[in-house]
Amino acid sequence: MVQACSYKNKIDSNYYCQKLKFSCIEGNKVVHFKTSKGDFEVKLFGKDNPVTVSNFLENIDNKIYVNQKFYKIINYPQIRFIHGGVNPENKFYIERKQNLNKTIPSIPLEIKFKEEIKPRYNYQIKNPNETENLVNIFESGSIAMVKSGKSKSSSTEFFFVTSKIPELDGRYSIFGKIIKGLDVLEKINKEDYIKAVQISN
Repeated sequence: MVQACSYKNKIDSNYYCQKLKFSCIEGNKVVHFKTSKGDFEVKLFGKDNPVTVSNFLENIDNKIYVNQKFYKIINYPQIRFIHGGVNPENKFYIERKQNLNKTIPSIPLEIKFKEEIKPRYNYQIKNPNETENLVNIFESGSIAMVKSGKSKSSSTEFFFVTSKIPELDGRYSIFGKIIKGLDVLEKINKEDYIKAVQISN
C-alpha cells in the first residue's frame, strides 16, 4: 500500500504564486470556449491545481488564446489528443515576462493526492500504484498542460483527451474537464481555432 501522506511538500502554491506573480485561485471556476466548430464549457480545478489554473486564467485575461488554432491533433484507435494554446513554433508565440525581462518558459508540474491537503510540485509519478491516490486522472474531456520538461509544464500550451488514458496519469497537470459540449471537442480537427475563451461568473 502506498503511503501518500508520507510525502512532505517543501514548496507550496503560495511560493509559486508569489514567484510567478499570480493571484492564486482556490475555487473551481468554469470557462466557456467558443471555437470554429462550436462551444463547450470546462470546469477548472482551482482547488486542486491553484498554480496551473491561475496561470491559465491569466492567459485568458490576456487574450492570448483568441484566434489560436488547435495546432496538433493526434489520433489513435481509442483516443484523440487535441493540442491548443500558443504553438511554440508560431512566430506570435507569447511567453509571460517578469519585471527584469526574463521569460518564464514553464510552470511547475502540479498534481494532487487524495490524502494530502496541498498539491505536489515538480513531482512525477513513477510507481503505477500511486495513481490510485490521485485526485484527477485522464478522462473523456480532461484538459492538461503540455509538458516542457520532466517536471515542468508549458505556461501557454494545453491539450484535451477524448477518453481515459491511465498510462499518463500523474505525469501531467490535469487542471480541468469539459462539463458541457464534449461532442464539439470530438469534431475538432487541425486548423480549427479558438474564437474566444470567457470566464464565467
